[in-house]
Amino acid sequence: QVQLVESGGGLVQPGGSLRLSCAASGSIFSINFMGWYRQAPGKQRELVASITSGGSTNYADSVKGRFTISRDNAKNTVYLQMNSLKPEDTAVYYCNADITQVVHFTTQTSNYWGQGTQVTVSS
Repeated sequence: QVQLVESGGGLVQPGGSLRLSCAASGSIFSINFMGWYRQAPGKQRELVASITSGGSTNYADSVKGRFTISRDNAKNTVYLQMNSLKPEDTAVYYCNADITQVVHFTTQTSNYWGQGTQVTVSS
């Protein structure tokens, strides 16, 4: 069974920083796509940032220059460093990953979500 466990959310003042972590565990053969999404109250879930196993990154325009996504492939962990936080960054942040497992001598790739971690930016 694969699990994604997030940590690092909390309350921070505008202009502050937070670092989110998401660790994948279980029977994992490989992980390609890893990403962070967020969902604010009354809004749709949106992609914040993503990174491939080769290190290619993609960011939402709203966070470019402020957020940095990175990963440690040896630890199956993805990070989101969030700087210069704004009140509009307030949301539940979710980790997402495409994880490949070996099942009955073949590989199978499935998409997984973490449970979410709350980030609140307020003075």
